[in-house]
Amino acid sequence: MTTKKPRSLLREASHQIIAGGSAGLVEILLMHPLDVVKTRFQIQRGTGDPHSYKGLGDCFRTIYRNERIYGFYKGILPPILAETPKRAVKFLCFEQYKKLMNLTSLSPALVLALAGLGSGLTEAVVVNPFEVVKVSLQANRDSFKEQPSAFRQARHIINSDGFGLRGLNKGLTSTLGRHGVFNMIYFGFYFNVKDAIPASPDPTLEFMRKFVIGLASGTISSCVNIPFDVAKSRIQGPQPVPGEIKYSTCFQSMALVYREEGYLALYKGLVPKIMRLGPGGAVMLLVYEYVSGWLQLNW
Repeated sequence: MTTKKPRSLLREASHQIIAGGSAGLVEILLMHPLDVVKTRFQIQRGTGDPHSYKGLGDCFRTIYRNERIYGFYKGILPPILAETPKRAVKFLCFEQYKKLMNLTSLSPALVLALAGLGSGLTEAVVVNPFEVVKVSLQANRDSFKEQPSAFRQARHIINSDGFGLRGLNKGLTSTLGRHGVFNMIYFGFYFNVKDAIPASPDPTLEFMRKFVIGLASGTISSCVNIPFDVAKSRIQGPQPVPGEIKYSTCFQSMALVYREEGYLALYKGLVPKIMRLGPGGAVMLLVYEYVSGWLQLNW
């Protein structure tokens, strides 16, 4: 009796880690080009920016013309290296926080939202150093062949600014806000709506039901949390004047963007973000559920 329970818990955690890692890897391979486009929009500073893109189509064309197809995959190595632990942490923590909160008197809907918030905050701490390296690589407009590797860029950041909030962990508060808000809505909306809409006995219709709910979940979450994303990109991306820190903290950066560029600037990159995290969010949840279900049946 005493030896069986730990093994069961270990197996459960292993299922969540493998399923979460698989979900993250599939999502990043499919959706990374849109993340590059989103970051480029977020770091450009108004119409005075000489590198300003005129629109989504112009951004795609310019990147392809100047940086070729590889330009859309700039900064992909840090997310790939981070995705397995990141999504493993995301889904593992969500399931464990949900289990803990189910012991309280909170309503099921609130339990799902708070478990999502907790998983997002935990995920942010794990992923932030990778985000710093990724954004610095994505902001680089040189040819892909001339760009430093992810490891070289990470060494450069550490040698220049260290591991702290000015170096490999800069933008941490914005990342906490971005992931916390996103996961709170993402998990809360998906599982509450999925439980409210009856399942279909037809496998194709059931797949579509889950996909549409996941799509809505990722889209709504992206719309709500994007000001944190813009602040994160400004802090982690190149500063307007080299050597001078203009964007330093989360809410200071939001206020500065609002004051200098207007309210809509806090929603820069929203279209590519939705294009990525709408279907990407659905893909993640579906891959997680199906891989997790397969593991439970076969392992």
